[in-house]
Amino acid sequence: MALFEIALVLSAPLCALVAGFVFAFASVVMPGIQGLNDREFLRTFKAMDLVIQRNQPSFIMVWLGSVVTLMATVLLSFWHLSGTDHLLLILAAAIHLLGVQLPTATINVPLNNRLQQLEIDSLTDSEINEARVRFEGRWIKWNRIRTILAILASSMLIALGLRL
Repeated sequence: MALFEIALVLSAPLCALVAGFVFAFASVVMPGIQGLNDREFLRTFKAMDLVIQRNQPSFIMVWLGSVVTLMATVLLSFWHLSGTDHLLLILAAAIHLLGVQLPTATINVPLNNRLQQLEIDSLTDSEINEARVRFEGRWIKWNRIRTILAILASSMLIALGLRL
């Protein structure tokens, strides 16, 4: 198996795992905690996010691994692909990097970081409500966008793998 094929075999499932992660948040986690009162919602999300922020090894390997292997796959593709196959890979990579990773770094993570800085127990009920309102809607909106694009990019990578 050529190095390009190994990179593709690694990047497709890693990107699919990222898609599954954001899908789980969109379909189970956020709907599951939406019914909590404001204070408990923020505490719960903050606790889940703290696991990630403490560099949970399996999460980091999947999340950053999807970027590294996808970039390697794209780089190697210039010697191994052409035409529609090459275009499919470039498009899948652009969707994953710009539609999943970029919003994560510029929107979702900064929202998470602001939430991590909150001293929830020292805030009034109205301040807690305001914090939830500033956080929840925007986070959910961008997670839905990430989910759709992550599934699309993963599907394209799987399709490419099946074509080769």
